[in-house]
Amino acid sequence: MKTALRILLVLALLGGLGYFFMVREAAPPAPVAVVQPSVEAPVQAEPTTPAEPPIQFPVEQILPEQVQEAAAAGEPAPDPDALAAEALAGAAPAGSIGDVMLMQDLIRRIVVTVDNLPREKVARKLAPVRAASGPLVVTGEEGRRAIGAENSARYLPYVRFAEAVNLKALVAGYVRLYPFFQQAYRDLGYPSGYFNDRLVEVIDHLLAAPEPGGPIALVQPKVLYQFADPQLEALSAGQKIMVRMGADNAKRVKVRLAALRSLLAGKRLQ
Repeated sequence: MKTALRILLVLALLGGLGYFFMVREAAPPAPVAVVQPSVEAPVQAEPTTPAEPPIQFPVEQILPEQVQEAAAAGEPAPDPDALAAEALAGAAPAGSIGDVMLMQDLIRRIVVTVDNLPREKVARKLAPVRAASGPLVVTGEEGRRAIGAENSARYLPYVRFAEAVNLKALVAGYVRLYPFFQQAYRDLGYPSGYFNDRLVEVIDHLLAAPEPGGPIALVQPKVLYQFADPQLEALSAGQKIMVRMGADNAKRVKVRLAALRSLLAGKRLQ
């Protein structure tokens, strides 16, 4: 099976309330005596280690065959990023990867970007995709700026790439290489985290991006443009991308994201 992952979710961990009852038997009557009242020291509760959150969408972590075979033969293990790039090349249309993706340090780039999308900023230098060509297309006079209708064309190569990738093959390759994604996520600072859960959570977050109608007004307080609507400006980096790419592009991307989510979260991946 071939492929790896490029993408670009909010799931709440469910818990319950427990009730504990202590029952004491009546003690036999004590002999009459004068007892000085005393105050017992409070019993100190033993510190407890918080339980790790349950895994929502498990993926079996089995090293790829090439890695196992290399270990058995006492040979150096193949580079995980090379395996990911090879798999991606097999899933995407011929000749389309170089225009969209950056292959170097691919797995780490994917993991870092997925984790950053629901945050305020994305580490641009660690993104697994090339930046959209050209500057933001703006229309209107000063004080009445808006995103131009032509701006959506800058995102079409990414939308078409997302629509052309075989999602079943994508997920199969992701599962095959999952131990490397999981390790990269732990190296990012989540020793108890589970990357596939985070991935599904981030997809859900992107699917919840608003779909404003009509021109999107802009302001330019300094060098960069910002959304004039405070609610849009307060969106995460990932949801801002969904808004900037244009309504039609966003709808097409959401269709693919929803299909990808159903594959990632539908059952135990193995």
